[in-house]
Amino acid sequence: MTLPQTLLGLLEPTPRHGYDLKREYDAHFGAQRPVKSAQVYSTLSRLLRDGEITVVGTERVDGPDRTSYALSAEGVTHLERWLAEPEDATPYVQSVVYVKVVLALRSGRPAEQILDAQRESHLAVMRELTARKRGAALSEVLACDFTLFHLEADLRWLEHTAARLNRLAVELS
Repeated sequence: MTLPQTLLGLLEPTPRHGYDLKREYDAHFGAQRPVKSAQVYSTLSRLLRDGEITVVGTERVDGPDRTSYALSAEGVTHLERWLAEPEDATPYVQSVVYVKVVLALRSGRPAEQILDAQRESHLAVMRELTARKRGAALSEVLACDFTLFHLEADLRWLEHTAARLNRLAVELS
C-alpha cells in the first residue's frame, strides 16, 4: 500500500493532524505492520511541498503543536487518478520459496522439507486469521479474507510443486 495516497484518502473527508492519521491508518490498514509516526510526518511534509495538502491550522494541546492538514485540489486529483488506476498484476515468478526449492534441489538437499515447513507456517497464519475473523467487524473480516485467499493460492502452489519435485530435480541437473 502506498502511504502518500492512503493519507490523501484519509484526509479527504475532513482535515486532520498527523497523530489522527497514524491512528486511523493503523486501525484500518496496520494490523500486521503499523505505520511509524516518522513515516506519517515525512510523507505529510512531501505532500505539503508538492501542493497536494495544505495547512489549515495549528493548535497546542498539552504538548507539541498539532498541525492540521486538508486535501488541496491537486491532492483530490491525485487521489482520484490513483483510485481509478488498476494495480499491476504482479507475478511472483521468483518468490523466495521458489528460490529455496531450486537451490535445495541443485545441492541435493531435501526440498520437501522446505515445502513442508512453508506449508505449516502458512497453515498457522491461516488459523490465526480465521480466529481473528470471529466476531470482528466486516472491514477486519475482509482484510483477513484477502490474506487468507492469497495464502490458499500459495498452498496450492506448494502442493503443485511438491507433486513435481522429482521432475524438477531432473530438469535442474
